[in-house]
Amino acid sequence: MATLQLNNLHAKVAEDGGEQILNGVDLEVEPGEIHALMGPNGSGKSTTAKIIAGHPAYEVTEGEVLLQFEGDEFEGIEFDEDQKTWNLLDLEPNERAALGVFLGFQYPAEIEGVTMSNFLRTALNAKIEEREELFEDEEDADEDEEEEEAGYENSPMEGPADEGEVDVAEFQQILSEKMEQLDMDEKFARRYLNAGFSGGEKKQNEVLQAAILEPEIAVLDEIDSGLDIDRLQDVSDGINALRDEQGTGILQITHYQRILDYVEPDHVHVMLDGEIAKSGGAELAEKLEDEGYDWVREQVYETA
Repeated sequence: MATLQLNNLHAKVAEDGGEQILNGVDLEVEPGEIHALMGPNGSGKSTTAKIIAGHPAYEVTEGEVLLQFEGDEFEGIEFDEDQKTWNLLDLEPNERAALGVFLGFQYPAEIEGVTMSNFLRTALNAKIEEREELFEDEEDADEDEEEEEAGYENSPMEGPADEGEVDVAEFQQILSEKMEQLDMDEKFARRYLNAGFSGGEKKQNEVLQAAILEPEIAVLDEIDSGLDIDRLQDVSDGINALRDEQGTGILQITHYQRILDYVEPDHVHVMLDGEIAKSGGAELAEKLEDEGYDWVREQVYETA
């Protein structure tokens, strides 16, 4: 498994004169840990999530975002020692995803004409392919390029070009198991991606995507917003399964303590003005629910 480290992260909006948003964020999420990131609107929570994933709207002006692997993580891939630590800021979003970084959106997109099943299988196969390319050595990369130029890549002996590492039958078994785990009706797999879904169904689908992709680190941006109590329980069960069954490290961004009744955090952080102003255990989230954020701000300014 892998640890995510944010070291002295500063960032601004990526345009001339863009607003400075992050002012030195330090955070470490280890395998199997759940970190809740809380704070008022505009404090930098969602910006942090998007920077981890590689959103182009933001420019990192200082600091680093590291993904550190503990050992040989991926089946069939041998790590060199220098491949155990990656600075995500040097990688494209698809490369970060291949290494196991997942971002669950607050407002998932609707895509007509693409079924959930096809989307998820394509995403899984794309992740596997991209990951193999990241870890292959230069000699193998040169051989692949030569074969492609020679016309060998789509040899009829290799089957359909779009078959992928995970074939349809194998994927359907994986999908069925994950949907059962999340208490999702399998008919959703035949529907277009998020089209006509309720807010709760969209968020449940985000957790399903994470379950299928089995990330090292899952960043969940307000995935609890707009959920009724039944959907909140289903989504929470999925998040707990990511941690307990897959060892995923989770950064849960939320405004509300209620999801933390079902997904117990190991650490709670309060973000103010682009910095983590205070950290604590689950009891900190309960105090924030009762008293708001003003007391944290007063405490920080008194100490400064």
